Amino acid sequence: MSEASSQVVVFRRTLRPFVAAEGARGTAYVNVSYSGGEKTTVIVPPSAGSPPRKQTQIFHHDMQRAAMDPAEEPPSMLWGLDPVFSAFARLYVRDILVMTESTQVPGIYFYKLHPIYKVDVLGTVVYKRERDDFFCYGVDDGTGVINCLCWKNDLFKEEDPAPSGAQHSDGAQGGFNLVAELKKLRETQRSRCRLEIGELLRVRGPVKTSRQQREIMASTFYKVDDPVMAVQLAWMMDVPQLYRLCYDKPPQLQPDAAGDSPISSVGKATNIIKDFFKQKSVTRFRPYDVQDLLQPLITCQPQTASADQEPVAGPSACQQLRQLLKEALQVLQDEGVVYRKVKSQDEVYNVTARDTDLLIAVKDVIREDSRREKYAEKGCHILHVLSAVRQRHSLNVSKATLQLVLKSLECNSDIVSTSEDHYTAF
Repeated sequence: MSEASSQVVVFRRTLRPFVAAEGARGTAYVNVSYSGGEKTTVIVPPSAGSPPRKQTQIFHHDMQRAAMDPAEEPPSMLWGLDPVFSAFARLYVRDILVMTESTQVPGIYFYKLHPIYKVDVLGTVVYKRERDDFFCYGVDDGTGVINCLCWKNDLFKEEDPAPSGAQHSDGAQGGFNLVAELKKLRETQRSRCRLEIGELLRVRGPVKTSRQQREIMASTFYKVDDPVMAVQLAWMMDVPQLYRLCYDKPPQLQPDAAGDSPISSVGKATNIIKDFFKQKSVTRFRPYDVQDLLQPLITCQPQTASADQEPVAGPSACQQLRQLLKEALQVLQDEGVVYRKVKSQDEVYNVTARDTDLLIAVKDVIREDSRREKYAEKGCHILHVLSAVRQRHSLNVSKATLQLVLKSLECNSDIVSTSEDHYTAF
């Protein structure tokens, strides 16, 4: 927004008392002004003899150089394969300001080859501007400042109805005054959308570039009441994890030469085995019981060699089948679908969903420990249940396996989740 960027808003914040140059103790003030692409901080000492200290920080980036190289940009037909494209990305403002824009579709940006067009930001309002139809807030999340254009809804345009005399009399007699309650509701909703400098704002919406400045066109925005900083602390813990697990990893968008993704064969194998479990109501099995089901996925490719090259022996079809089965069983164990109750030379796998003994063991642990005073109020934590089940049933039960069992018991109303990762039974 050009109007908001040209506006200079100054606010004063009191700093802790400090010792001035001449030794007098007083209170310092910091004046912070935002104008265009600069953040200017002026620290004013309490003594008139000490000159103020000024620091200028550029927080807007040059958008003219933020263009994606057409050779590096993934094809637009593959963008939908990236789950980040359909979600509100929780990016730092610093990264939103330097994202490169697509050359194929204007309004789409890339962060490490992830296509992004809508974001989710939580930060402090450092400047504001109000017009008849919208608010313009400057949101600072600690890494940078970005303009957020927040359109006013009909609540700001509608006038409150004048109360009638009959309604006044009902309110005076202690009855329910509908007009007064609606007025209170409107005022509460308006207060959630009208923020002052220093308040916490959460905003969601697509990213736009207006006059060489990056901004967010808010589709949802509201004031966050966070007196003990619980929301901000949770946000600061979640966002770095999203960066590690998702944003900083390259997206799996490029198909291989055969047209299938590298994990397609393993994914098909796991789906075939899962369908076999459902159709046959399998409770236990051995690898050779499902090995023949994966035979259609193994394609024997003929070895071709030129006249001056010796033929290179590749893995046989039997070796490929065993390797595919091994990888598929490992994926099923990681997901908790199957587990080995006893690890022995005879590989026997138990199907989690049909292991009655495991379900009974988990239910008994939660029922017995929920009666203890320590777990009576909040319930048993999942790690406590996992430790008890490993002692009572099998040492090879994984957390993923336990989570599937807990989900099944909760769907059958055998247990109840009191809070995140806490369960109890009545």
